[in-house]
Amino acid sequence: MANESRPCPCDIGDRFDYGGRGQEVQVGHIKAYVCKPSASTDKAVIVIHDIFGWQLPNTRYIADMLTTNGYIAICPDFFVGQEAWKPSNDWASFNDWVKTRDAGKTDKEVDVVLKYLKDQCGVKKIGVIGFCWGGAAVQHLMLKNPHLKTGVSLYGVISRFEDKHSLLHPTFFIFGEKDDIIPLEQVTLLEQKLKQNCKVDYEVKIYPGQTHGFVHRKREDINPQDKPYIEEGRKDMINWLNKYL
Repeated sequence: MANESRPCPCDIGDRFDYGGRGQEVQVGHIKAYVCKPSASTDKAVIVIHDIFGWQLPNTRYIADMLTTNGYIAICPDFFVGQEAWKPSNDWASFNDWVKTRDAGKTDKEVDVVLKYLKDQCGVKKIGVIGFCWGGAAVQHLMLKNPHLKTGVSLYGVISRFEDKHSLLHPTFFIFGEKDDIIPLEQVTLLEQKLKQNCKVDYEVKIYPGQTHGFVHRKREDINPQDKPYIEEGRKDMINWLNKYL
């Protein structure tokens, strides 16, 4: 069950019992999970995992959800073979661990994935979503990568890029009201900075009563009052992608 008494980055929530409908492939120097819809499409979404890595069933569940909505979904190993965080690890070592996995240094891997999607899958329009660590990576990519059409940052750690707000592409930011990792004052400041500096479409949305990781780390049946917000977050994510892809 959820470990809500000791909230830590992405430690709140459940590991889904889910196998995945896609397959693992080698994409350049990295491995990736890929799932494709039954009908052909020229639209794809890159899914950036949280600290628990590209093999987390929860992340593959969301990737498959994107596929049922008509997108090719690909979740690469952005840790490039380095070990993902484990719930049993000592949280006192977390800051040292995460320093070796910089969400602002995902460009090389994204370029390889973009080439694969265009050359091997015939994709023309590409978006990106990410959770926590991956949400911070989305913000980074929306600031600099010209080849991505849009992004959805789900509870991305704002402090990683708090001084940069000139987004190149429409970006949707999802936050939980009760997120112990991302205080609401940080979210308010993000909104203010975007309003001052951002020239493209964006939205910042806070979901009442929700903790960190709620869209992909909470089971729908864990708490009746959470279910509508979990479903709303997923629906909002899909609607944003549909609008800009």
